[in-house]
Amino acid sequence: MPSLAHSDQFVAPKGVVELFTSQGCRSCPPADRAFEQLVRQGDVVALSYHVDYWNYLGWADTLASPENTQRQYAYSKSFGRSGVYTPQAVLNGREHLKGTDAAEIDGRLERMQSEGDGLAVPVRASRHDDQLSISVGAGEGKANVVVVYFRQRQTVEVLKGENVGQKLDYWHSVTDVQTVGMWDGKPLDITLPAKRMGDDKSDGCAVLLQAADQNGNPSHIVGATVMMSKPASL
Repeated sequence: MPSLAHSDQFVAPKGVVELFTSQGCRSCPPADRAFEQLVRQGDVVALSYHVDYWNYLGWADTLASPENTQRQYAYSKSFGRSGVYTPQAVLNGREHLKGTDAAEIDGRLERMQSEGDGLAVPVRASRHDDQLSISVGAGEGKANVVVVYFRQRQTVEVLKGENVGQKLDYWHSVTDVQTVGMWDGKPLDITLPAKRMGDDKSDGCAVLLQAADQNGNPSHIVGATVMMSKPASL
């Protein structure tokens, strides 16, 4: 399977998987390993958001941020739920499930694609010197153009808490999320500074074309792509 990030020929991703996880959650390591399988597949946009609400259990997640937690709570409102949980996988911004089974996640994405809930709008991203160029194709509706920065791979030794003694690999851990434009169904080109790519906080980014619900919470994703600042070491 060609990598979405490195193929010279554009590859339309099967879907978007956003995993909400925590180093302090006993149930999360199996989901982190399932997530790694999806990253290695190379045909999905895979993003891992470390949340901070389990830090009170004795280990402060070294990759967590309040913003990641806020994104998960915003999804919860969009889904009409009263709370959040880990490990939670959100698929195409449309549905969620416990994120421990890579085959189930992959199957759901294929089903969503066949039922018209997949990624219908082409999105491409490329880097030229100090510029990041984003190109969005035509389609129906309105959506935000969201850039999600992440670290490709990190290994963390957990010294306290429920996962004490484990050395865990984390892939595509999100460091920042920025809305950079609005798409109204017409083709759109956006140019951004590329200096964020390859710094000490991110060596990759995903571009999501994501609608919002009537309250401004993140909703369905209609297009996406991913890009690395260096070849993936899978």
